[in-house]
Amino acid sequence: MKTTLTLALLSSLLYFGPSAQAQQTLATGSQKPMAAAEWIDQATGHRIVRLTPLSGSNASFYFHNNPFVKQLKKEGDKMVYYHNSPQGKQLYTVNLKTRQTEPLTRAFAQVSGEIVAPKRREVFYQTGDTVYATHLDTKKTRLIYVFPADFKATITTLNADETQLGGTWSTDEEKEIYRKYPAKSDYFNRIYEAKLPRTLFSVGVDNGQLTRIFTDKAWLNHVQFSPTDPQLLMFCHEGPWHKVDRIWTINTQTKEVKLVHKRTMDMEIAGHEWFAPDGKTIWFDQQLPRGATFYVTGTDLKSGQEKQYQLDRNEWSVHYTISPNQKLFVGDGGNETAVAKAPDGKWIYLFRPEGSKFKSEKLVNMKQHEYALEPNVHFSPDEKWIIFRANFEGESQVYAVEIAKASL
Repeated sequence: MKTTLTLALLSSLLYFGPSAQAQQTLATGSQKPMAAAEWIDQATGHRIVRLTPLSGSNASFYFHNNPFVKQLKKEGDKMVYYHNSPQGKQLYTVNLKTRQTEPLTRAFAQVSGEIVAPKRREVFYQTGDTVYATHLDTKKTRLIYVFPADFKATITTLNADETQLGGTWSTDEEKEIYRKYPAKSDYFNRIYEAKLPRTLFSVGVDNGQLTRIFTDKAWLNHVQFSPTDPQLLMFCHEGPWHKVDRIWTINTQTKEVKLVHKRTMDMEIAGHEWFAPDGKTIWFDQQLPRGATFYVTGTDLKSGQEKQYQLDRNEWSVHYTISPNQKLFVGDGGNETAVAKAPDGKWIYLFRPEGSKFKSEKLVNMKQHEYALEPNVHFSPDEKWIIFRANFEGESQVYAVEIAKASL
């Protein structure tokens, strides 16, 4: 038994680096902070590793934004994340093999954008009206673009060949609504009902050329380039999900706009959409109707055909994502006040498709996590870990949970 445990730990540590001590079996979040940087979740039997140091708060990227750059040789893959300190919000990297962290941005008061270019090995970000790129290995920083006075906008995505940044421009009237009503519960319906124009745009990474792609009197949001088609851009009509046909695509060259999923009943909702890794499918959270029956649904972009996987109420998650090999899904759970009103939904879940349903496995007990911070799950590049953010130790930190159960 001891030999089996040793081999299992050595195998897993090839990815997440050396362990200073044997793993303890602990209730996740039962100590603030936990007694060690890694432990075995008492409720699930899965190993959890904290990837970020406890000094300051740290956060991984939004669920559909890729944070990873693969290793060049055997030095370890890197993940970009946000570090918050009294000096401001900055971008850092953590080596997933050694767990060594390094700052990327230090000269700016605040940065935003969270866009990684894995081929260029750069991270793109914005501070004020200015967009920069910093190389993850050399740390060399270059100026990409400064938004003009009449077009103050925000970048959110990068296309597949890493030549175009994309984002949305909003009116001064919309910005004023945000200023006067900073809480989401206050601004959300106001912005939707205002029907103010928004513009999708792109900026050339190498030539700094601004291109206005599409304008509509709708709250255009959640903008994502396809991971495989450089000209395909997905966006949503933001607003109360039961009132909008939310998910759309546009070809940035032909300007052809297509609705990805049209609602089929009153109070149906579809949202938190993301591209499959091969770019052929857009997946989303679907409820028929809202808060009643739960699915993860994918629309084939070529045929329009849809594939549904049903979940139980407790398995509904704020966000879902799919593994690089497209065989597994994961969800980050939800609290009792979320749309599913789940009595026992505070878990990180692994989902295996079986017919028209998901078979779930609990990976992390999230009962001590406050879901005002969304966990935003990601598969690691080797597909052996799920990376997420959580505050069950007090402040927000970034963690990885091993998909395989720990050998005890």
